[in-house]
Amino acid sequence: MPHTSALMTVMINAARKAARGLVRDFGEAQALQVSRKGAADFVSRADLKAEEEIYEELSKARPKYGFVMEEKGEVEGSDNSNRWIIDPLDGTTNFLHGLPQFAISIALERDRQPYAGVVYNPATDELFWAEKGEGAYLNDRRIRVSGRTDLSTCLFACGLPFAGRPGRKQALEETKRVLRETSGIRRFGAAALDLAFVAAGRFDAFWERNLNIWDVAAGACLVREAGGMVSEIEGGKHYLTAGSILATNPEIYEKAQNLLRD
Repeated sequence: MPHTSALMTVMINAARKAARGLVRDFGEAQALQVSRKGAADFVSRADLKAEEEIYEELSKARPKYGFVMEEKGEVEGSDNSNRWIIDPLDGTTNFLHGLPQFAISIALERDRQPYAGVVYNPATDELFWAEKGEGAYLNDRRIRVSGRTDLSTCLFACGLPFAGRPGRKQALEETKRVLRETSGIRRFGAAALDLAFVAAGRFDAFWERNLNIWDVAAGACLVREAGGMVSEIEGGKHYLTAGSILATNPEIYEKAQNLLRD
């Protein structure tokens, strides 16, 4: 593996420690698919357990840093510049259904900007990581966004709201427009991994609305360090808190934005 800073070592170690429990729990979740009740309660406990392990590990390493966590909420730190942003199980529905498309997402926000990120899928042992100014990596290999320039050859990824969530009609309209102009769309159900795949050149673009900061912070850092562009869909810079995100290679950014704003 390329040389990692002390900060990145801390983040990777926390992700790998929580992953051990998630791998065991994922095996149990797969076995529970045949039950009438399903694995929902079990997966909720797995989610909370993973978050607690990450919280404990990062607190020991950087006791002054604050936290923003999906399950536990916000914990203020004495260091006002740095805070961890954690999603212990991105892709919960996939995990619940025994699909190996889920990830642990850990980001460090420094002065309200993504500074470093780790996205780790324990099921595939793919570890995406990046730190500001140091590039982005998949395990021990440097990654870059794709170089495609023609929308007709590009593969987009998106998130579609499930029943009861806002924005369903808008998302479907956007999907229709993108399908008309590109080589296809994938909806994998884990925003952190979708962003990591943009960073690795597997997807050329990803967009979604109504997201939370823990869904996008680590992945946005990966895309940026892999040479990509990240913004709100409408072009604003507050994608961490605005709820919408567009991440692309730099060649198609304006084309993708215009397509989604049509």
